[in-house]
Amino acid sequence: MDEDFLQTCLFFTTNRLSRAITKMAEEEFASTGLTPMYGYLIRLVNNTPGISQKELAEKLYIAASTLTRFIDKLEGKQLVERQVSGKTVLVYPTPKGTALLDEIRKASKRLKERYSEVLGDERAVNLSNQLVVTSEELEK
Repeated sequence: MDEDFLQTCLFFTTNRLSRAITKMAEEEFASTGLTPMYGYLIRLVNNTPGISQKELAEKLYIAASTLTRFIDKLEGKQLVERQVSGKTVLVYPTPKGTALLDEIRKASKRLKERYSEVLGDERAVNLSNQLVVTSEELEK
């Protein structure tokens, strides 16, 4: 059939995977009141208070302008705050952002348990590792 190419198209299959894991992640992070990306951003900020916006964008593999919008939103919720140091913008957790860290970690753990239950621990780890390597190769 003409649509068989979709099953061998990396673009299509990775988008399908992305939609499936995003749905799971959003369900698990619902208890935090945050999207998964905001949750992971707050985790990084809590793990490295004073992290630069540039470093955050690199770690999250997003554009600087996208990160700026994310931080604007989190600042509005009083979960992070920015401080300017010369030309560098540093991001710090607020007490409210720090208080959410435990729930964010629990949501992340539930997500991992959920997909590992479906895929198996070894397959989940291997798939993540393969995706990291593949992404690095394609980004060159």
